[in-house]
Amino acid sequence: MPQQPTSHAPPPVHRRDPLLVLYGGTFDPVHLGHLAIARAARDALGCPIHFMPAADPPHRPPPGADASQRAAMLSLAIADEPDFHIDLRELRREGPNYSVDTLRALRGELGGALPVALLVGADSLLALPSWREWEALFGLAHFVVADRPGSGLDRPLPADLARALEGRWTEDPEALRARPAGRLLRLHQPLHPASATRVRTAVADGGHWRDLVPTAVASYIEDHGLYGVHGAPTPRPV
Repeated sequence: MPQQPTSHAPPPVHRRDPLLVLYGGTFDPVHLGHLAIARAARDALGCPIHFMPAADPPHRPPPGADASQRAAMLSLAIADEPDFHIDLRELRREGPNYSVDTLRALRGELGGALPVALLVGADSLLALPSWREWEALFGLAHFVVADRPGSGLDRPLPADLARALEGRWTEDPEALRARPAGRLLRLHQPLHPASATRVRTAVADGGHWRDLVPTAVASYIEDHGLYGVHGAPTPRPV
């Protein structure tokens, strides 16, 4: 099994960025779309982004790469991004990982006053009622929602979700710093063609995929034979 990258504790939150942003996901594999979302959030919020790779999540099938491989690819992808960090807390916890448990444990460490935000895609927000104790999440964190044209946020929402989101939206990033949790900020960002499903499918089919992931991640996929990769590894410059 590939060696899991060394975990780095999140750096102290400085007074200029009193907001902890966690970007969770399976990152199976991490791709350029993930990085585009993280950069947009970093620039809009003015604070570092902490990638938090999930263990096998309870709400979807097991990922195509194991946890240590996904974490290793993520480490390679953000190696040259000084404002991006990795938080491996969910990989260390045994048993199913739920966001509500992760946030409660984090609050136990950091206290209840620090503003914390989850960076999620619009599809994840729309699926929120399927999450464990989903309504409790608003008392634990803000949500920064990466939106794309046609995401569905502008259509009528299910009644229970609409009620939970009412009065929480803000366009001002400073509103997230003004309180510990409970607000939602819509992050508008350019549409990027990459998705983890598209990458995995293209790898397995022998299609074009290397331009959808960072170069170091493409090499890792080839070197470790992930996702049914076809052919020999791409020759590297000597």
